[in-house]
Amino acid sequence: MDVLHEIHVISDGRLPPEALADWAVAVHSIVDYIHLREKAMSARELLAAAQQMLQAGVPPSKLVINDRIDVALAAGAGGVQLAWHSLPPAAVRGLAPDLRIGRSVHSREEAAEAGRQGADFCLYGHVFPTACKPGQQARGLAQLAEAVRWSRIPLIALGGITPDNAGVVLAQGAAGIAVMSGICGAPDPVAAARAYREAVHRAAVHRAAELAEALDMAQTQGTAGGEQE
Repeated sequence: MDVLHEIHVISDGRLPPEALADWAVAVHSIVDYIHLREKAMSARELLAAAQQMLQAGVPPSKLVINDRIDVALAAGAGGVQLAWHSLPPAAVRGLAPDLRIGRSVHSREEAAEAGRQGADFCLYGHVFPTACKPGQQARGLAQLAEAVRWSRIPLIALGGITPDNAGVVLAQGAAGIAVMSGICGAPDPVAAARAYREAVHRAAVHRAAELAEALDMAQTQGTAGGEQE
C-alpha cells in the first residue's frame, strides 16, 4: 500500500539570478516541484530565469511559477501558484486548461474554496513559526488538521517545517510539505533536500503500516462477524 507525499521547494528571492538554475538542477531530482517565487523580478526576468532552469534540465512538469500565469505559459512551465491577489483558479482554468494550479490558503474556509474554484492543490500555512513570517502567529497542527478535513484537494503544508517535524505534519493528513529557507537557504541544498526526502519517506512508511493494520483489523472483524451469524 503506497502512501505518496510531495515535497515542494520554493525559491526565497535571495539567490542571484545566475545561481537559480544551478540550484534548481541540483535539487530537482530529489523533490517533486520547484516553485519560482521571485517577487523582485520583472516578468521578463522571471521568464529568463524559468527558461534557464528548463534549459539546464529541470522538467517542465516540475516547474511552478508564482502568481504570473503569463510567464508560466510563455515558459512552458507545468504549473502556477496563485496568491490571494492573483486571478481566481476558475479564471486561470479557462485560460490554461492543462496548467496545474496551486492556491495559497490560510484557513479551512480558503482551502475549501480553492477546491470549489478548481485548483489542483493548495499550500496552507504557516504551520510553525518561521523567519519568513516574522511576528505572525503560526496556525499550528490542530488548524492544519482542520484545513485538511475541509479541503477537497491535496493540501501541502508550509511554514517552519524541518526534517524533524515533517512526520507529525504529514500525520495530520497533509498531502505533502513545502519548504523555502530549509532547502533554498541551506549551506548544502542537496543534503538538505535529501534530509527532507528521508523524513517524508519515513512518514510514508509509517502511514502505510497504519493503514495496513487498520485494514487487517477491519477484515478480521468482518470475518468474525460473519462466523457469528
